[in-house]
Amino acid sequence: MADEHEIIGSASEFIKDRLYFATLRTRPKSTAHTHYFCTDDELVYENFYADFGPLNLGNLYRYCCKVNKKLKSFSLAKKRIVHYTSFDARKRANSAFLIASYAIIYLKKTPEEAYKPLVAGANPPFLPFRDASFGPCSYNLTLLDCLHGLDKALANGFFDFETFDVDEYEHYEKVENGDFNWIVPNKFLAFCGPHPKSKIENGYPLHAPESYFPYFRKHKVTAIVRLNKKIYDARRFKDAGFDHYELFFIDGSTPSDSIVRQFLELSENTDGAVAVHCKAGLGRTGSLIACYMMKHYKFTAAECIAWCRICRPGSIIGPQQNFLEERQMWLWSLGDAHRSRRKEAAIEKERFRDRHHSLSNLMSGVDDMRIHDAVENDNRFNNYDNIYDPPMTRSHDNGETQGDKLNQLKLLRSKHSRSATTGVTGASEDGLKGHKRSTTQPLRTSGAKSAGQSAVSPLKSSKMATTTAASSILSNHHHHTNASVKRSPRHGLATTTSPSASSKRRNQMHSLRKTMNTSTARVGFGLESDLSDYRSKELRGSMYTSSHDRDIYKTSSEFTSTWPYKYHLRSNNHTTRASYTNY
Repeated sequence: MADEHEIIGSASEFIKDRLYFATLRTRPKSTAHTHYFCTDDELVYENFYADFGPLNLGNLYRYCCKVNKKLKSFSLAKKRIVHYTSFDARKRANSAFLIASYAIIYLKKTPEEAYKPLVAGANPPFLPFRDASFGPCSYNLTLLDCLHGLDKALANGFFDFETFDVDEYEHYEKVENGDFNWIVPNKFLAFCGPHPKSKIENGYPLHAPESYFPYFRKHKVTAIVRLNKKIYDARRFKDAGFDHYELFFIDGSTPSDSIVRQFLELSENTDGAVAVHCKAGLGRTGSLIACYMMKHYKFTAAECIAWCRICRPGSIIGPQQNFLEERQMWLWSLGDAHRSRRKEAAIEKERFRDRHHSLSNLMSGVDDMRIHDAVENDNRFNNYDNIYDPPMTRSHDNGETQGDKLNQLKLLRSKHSRSATTGVTGASEDGLKGHKRSTTQPLRTSGAKSAGQSAVSPLKSSKMATTTAASSILSNHHHHTNASVKRSPRHGLATTTSPSASSKRRNQMHSLRKTMNTSTARVGFGLESDLSDYRSKELRGSMYTSSHDRDIYKTSSEFTSTWPYKYHLRSNNHTTRASYTNY
């Protein structure tokens, strides 16, 4: 029991009273309160030469699944879970990488927070990782570098264990199945260089270009970049619809700045994914992909090396590691300039879109433009009491059509326009106003002038229309005369009928009857000239005579007794009456 407390006391705690990491010399036994597990012999790194890690993405995924399963286990719910490793420096470094990576991915810790418990207390330092070259190590990749690379890749969406297919990853990673891995998902795939024919040579499987076609097409790989010397005919890729580029430089060496620029440019201008290969698809391939990551994602050189090796162990060898360190600032500056240009282009595009949108709105407004919009019509027509509201004949909705608005405008125009036949400006009844006059001035009938304006249209000049107009004029004259007599007391004028005026009117009546009877008996329908003369005389007389002189008839019965029904005289002369009856 004392040994258990001693182990827990020296272990690195990642979840309080729940998850620990410890380095032990002997294999402990699980107790009622503590569960121990080890992955040193389960998750193993497959080295090339002296390299030993870090463990690849498949191993990391399997480790995370194991820990999550133990934390969720009902039987281990009340136990402390301890991941222990041996004092083997290589195995210890890989085990520390696994649990610290779990803390970053699932416990949402920063690389520093995940690394700190591992080096706290009396724990010994961790052995740095090295490249897959045969010679001495010239570049140390620390455990913290690997954690930073993993965290940067996670932040940029390079992997997601919720959708990660570990079986596919491990299948295509094998040499016999193609030997390729995604470094940047949907953008860069690193693979072993194809050969002219698919065969097994010295126990090593070789693949022809056609072996990759189905997978490349399925995952939208559109371009292939060859970095090694020509082994296969590039036309085999081109004939299959792929773009093919040649960027050769010596195996194990570093690319020139010109090659780096060409690679970056073609990668940026390729819509689909880019498959890159050299001889083994490790050193030269990983170096150029790392250059792209530094420029566009601002990875450090160590973070690029770490992530490339986590995805594809053995990537970036020898002097290529130092080359990336030397080119880091230059690539970062290229990336800053590239992002600045893209930002300016995006701003300009946004401005252009805004201008285009404004122009589109303007043109749309012109397309929808009508004679008057609804608001203007409402403001304009509110000043009028009676607006003609015609039935909707061309629209089935509740809105007004343009024809309806034209009808309303036409109606308003007719109320205020000058008559085509008389030349007199019309006005509504409410708009009629009499002239001011003194109490001694005789009252002038307001309807006398309007009676004279009721002219027949010149397009209808028949005799019947003329006779009808004359009858209407006399009737209106009598009506307005009576109206003026009734209104006179309001103006303070006394309207009396003197004997001389009555006698004068009777003489006029007698003269008119005689004239009309004689004229009709002689000519038949020769009333037009007499009526015209009478109308002109009446109109001229109304301008110079007083209201007493214009009151020709006292009552309507006295007026109607002098005129026939249906344009013939109502008199005792049956011969004349018969002549009008024939009409």
